[in-house]
Amino acid sequence: MINSLKDMIKFAKLKPKKVISVAVAQDKEVLQAIKIGVNEGIIIPILVGDKDKIIQICNEINFNVENYEIIDEKDKIEACNIAVNKVTMGQAHIIMKGIVDTSIILKAILKKEANLRTGRVLSHVGIMDVPTLDRLLLISDPAINISPDIMAKKQIIENAVIVAKNIGIDKPKVAIICANEKVNSKMPATVHAKELEEMNKRGEITDCIVAGPLALDNAVIEEAAIHKGIDNPVAGKADILIVPFIEVGNVLYKSLVFLGNTDAAGVIVGAKVPVVVTSRADSEDVKINSIALAMLMASN
Repeated sequence: MINSLKDMIKFAKLKPKKVISVAVAQDKEVLQAIKIGVNEGIIIPILVGDKDKIIQICNEINFNVENYEIIDEKDKIEACNIAVNKVTMGQAHIIMKGIVDTSIILKAILKKEANLRTGRVLSHVGIMDVPTLDRLLLISDPAINISPDIMAKKQIIENAVIVAKNIGIDKPKVAIICANEKVNSKMPATVHAKELEEMNKRGEITDCIVAGPLALDNAVIEEAAIHKGIDNPVAGKADILIVPFIEVGNVLYKSLVFLGNTDAAGVIVGAKVPVVVTSRADSEDVKINSIALAMLMASN
């Protein structure tokens, strides 16, 4: 079981190398992370984009790419299609977004001819190494689904459980996060939360324990749950937080990273292969952690 993101690369190095296809790769921060992954021996890159710019940046950061495939394609949409096709053709195991809008790479992934759909929604799962907690904390969805309905939330849970299992959490505890712990018909998120809990009890959501509605404090801190008199296996011990809509997830994720000194990793799940989509504001550590996470997922 991985208890710290600092261990992510260590665990990834125990697996065979995986090929990562980078769409619109002419981005210094992305290429620096790819360089680290190559030096750590966990990935083999295929770089798709403006070849001249890619080589210029690689020279600037002392990254020797002469032995790796670089595909020259200056059009960003076509570069995404080519990068995705590398996976479709079985020549790569992971997709990574370079300097291109997330919507463009996701559109390429969701094309019928890409053959990467699974029937589940795509969702972003963030793994947070919160300094004040004794365990890793998963958050979903802070980046893709704007206002998911209950069936989308079910699939978001299932995607997050897949990530949890890949870092060694066999039966993760899932908290459905709301503003309070009581069902209120005027707060649809609380109604969804209780129904998701019931779906779990009926066996419609498996391989995890779901509870909700729970507020953030009594989902992750045992003392807060005890103080509120909440008695269930998830309260105070959650491994996964499912947020009601994107603003909550995005603010929570970024608050932990930028205000809470939290190390992080993230991956998009729901396609046949993991997809690494990082922000330009993300640190080098977040990017390489995300690559290592995707590599572990591609290995299982």
